[in-house]
Amino acid sequence: QVQLVESGGGLVQAGGSLRLSCAASGRTFSTYAMGWFRQVPGKEREDVASIIWSGGRPYYADSVKGRFIISRDNAKNTVYLQMNSLKPEGTAVYYCNAAPNGGSWLPSWGQGTQVTVSS
Repeated sequence: QVQLVESGGGLVQAGGSLRLSCAASGRTFSTYAMGWFRQVPGKEREDVASIIWSGGRPYYADSVKGRFIISRDNAKNTVYLQMNSLKPEGTAVYYCNAAPNGGSWLPSWGQGTQVTVSS
């Protein structure tokens, strides 16, 4: 069973930066695609960015393209989300998830990490 623990959230002014981390358990982390998602109360969870097992072919939602960077360190079983030029609409709880062997995202989610961007 893969367990995911997000960290790195906080309060930041608009235009600022944060780096989120997601530590994953499991000896086969390097075979997982990893993704970042976010959710605002009352709204659907939306995808933000994802990355395949090798670190290539990153995907970004249009709303974050050019400002966010997803990366991973397979030796540390960790995926990162560098968030630059943050906007108030980026305020949300951010979650990570894993897709073992490139399949579907896991049905269970971690506790997430709160990101609040003040204007």
